Amino acid sequence: MHLPSHISTRLQYQHKTLVDIIDGLSEEQIRRQVIPGKWSIFEQIVHLQTYQHTFIARVKLILQDHLPFFDRYTPEADPAFLDNCGKSFREIMQDMITTRKEMANEMLHFSETDFAKKGIHALFGELTLQQWINIFLLHEGHHLFAVLMLSGELRKMSNE
Repeated sequence: MHLPSHISTRLQYQHKTLVDIIDGLSEEQIRRQVIPGKWSIFEQIVHLQTYQHTFIARVKLILQDHLPFFDRYTPEADPAFLDNCGKSFREIMQDMITTRKEMANEMLHFSETDFAKKGIHALFGELTLQQWINIFLLHEGHHLFAVLMLSGELRKMSNE
């Protein structure tokens, strides 16, 4: 059993929609907090980029251990997230794209046994690796939609 095409395609390409969503926005706009107290587009992207590394570490534990347990991820408690917020937009995007390509290439070659291995999520319970990958992609899609909404607000603001 390989990953179904609806999952493998999203794993390889979903993150690339960011380029289309933010096309035409300046780095200053991307870093602007549109809604006071809420993440900027940049912080949304840093979260996605940083969480990829956390997800890869979780996948490795699922492959190695018998039913590892994972708490819910909290970006503000992750020193890597805070450090990455200080990096340039270009650095974040480059890492996100490079890491994702490597991650997808490796995961597309996992065996049926690998995809059946399980880990326990604090909220969702016991999940197969394939389910973990799907949740990762759905989570990413949620943030891509948030970036789309914020970019629309920024475009409206610049047209006023």
